[in-house]
Amino acid sequence: MLRKLMLLFVVVMVVSLGAVSAISAQDGEPLRIGLLVDQSGPLTIYGYELEHGFKLGLLYAAGVDPAEFASIDEALAAVQIAGRPVEVIVRDNASNADTAATQARELIEQEGVEVLVGAPSSGVMTGVQQVALDSDVLLLAAPAASPAITGANWNPNTFRICRNTFQDFLAFAPYANAELGNQFVILAIDNDFGRASAAAAGVLASAGIEFVSDPIYAPLETTDFTQYLQQVLASGADAMLPIWAGDGSVTLFQQISELGVQDQMAVVAAFNSNDIVALSDPSNIGNISWIVYHYSFPDNEINDWMVEQSQALYQENPDLFTECSFATAQALVTALTETAGDSLPETVIPVLEGMIFEGPKGTYAIRPSDHQTLVPMYIARLDNLDDPDQLFYELLSEVPAYQIIPPILLPEDIAAERLPLDEEFNAEVAAMGEQ
Repeated sequence: MLRKLMLLFVVVMVVSLGAVSAISAQDGEPLRIGLLVDQSGPLTIYGYELEHGFKLGLLYAAGVDPAEFASIDEALAAVQIAGRPVEVIVRDNASNADTAATQARELIEQEGVEVLVGAPSSGVMTGVQQVALDSDVLLLAAPAASPAITGANWNPNTFRICRNTFQDFLAFAPYANAELGNQFVILAIDNDFGRASAAAAGVLASAGIEFVSDPIYAPLETTDFTQYLQQVLASGADAMLPIWAGDGSVTLFQQISELGVQDQMAVVAAFNSNDIVALSDPSNIGNISWIVYHYSFPDNEINDWMVEQSQALYQENPDLFTECSFATAQALVTALTETAGDSLPETVIPVLEGMIFEGPKGTYAIRPSDHQTLVPMYIARLDNLDDPDQLFYELLSEVPAYQIIPPILLPEDIAAERLPLDEEFNAEVAAMGEQ
């Protein structure tokens, strides 16, 4: 009898605790989200894209119509997830890894943040990943693109709804044809993003591309690229592949033009944010390359909503990383709605793993094993640099997510344990190609 009474007591306590948790969420305990951006450093343009896209994504996913409010801040104050009001606390790390790690700890320990989102810099993310793991909070990496984030640096608390640079090169491989030549040389930023992306460029071998030398690396703060571009010119390559990010891209491409690099070889580079592209040398018109997102490409209601609200609330078109930040918010809201507002990683992780949803670019699918999302990409031709609506491109191809599946780069021991998680997911992704 005593054993039965004790068992009944335990059952009642478990049910009661569950009820208390549900009630506290309904009673309006705020969900605080720490948004780690760069708004004063080399990736400032991406920092604002991150902030604007994430906030728009929260509004959309929570069903809040900004037109009903006097400002975006008032609209955000109306956002609730499973009955919990949402507070977004923004911190500018200027792409400094130590600053970001300190801010992440302060957000968790002093501000009560339960979820971290960010940042533009891949190098920043390494330290923040460890902070999130140590503090047992969820981290959504956006838009940092180094494959290492969901590879060598993987941990269970980190998810990435944005693409990594393997998806860039896989999308472009069919276009790296004989017209460009097959001897390439890489000039990349000497940081985690540049080095991991240079390694990812190896997938271009599937298109017959060979690299004539090891990558040439330059510091992120470089303002005079002459010595590095002279190495490029001396390499004997048919094409140069620059791997750069942020405002420094403008200086790099200006100096590529000034030194006449394009007169001696093709220059094959990702298309950047609109304001950066607008400053390109006119000789780039006609170039074909890959691009993560342009607001004019997707044809769906979610993208239409994002474009309309971005123009209304921020007086700007959604840009390169507005999209994946928006989709990151969608995934978070969807997951926390399913968990009734419980943000503990042990509760949220199983919901996010394998999640497939529709976002601004179409279908997004979060791979369970490494938490890397499969996303569509685009191939475009640069048509002009001065369209008043920033309609700079001719869309050549939308590459669906199932055609550009990045490799799984987990450490060997972790891969052995986690790869079986992908079996059902892989079947669902394969079915996308059959539809």
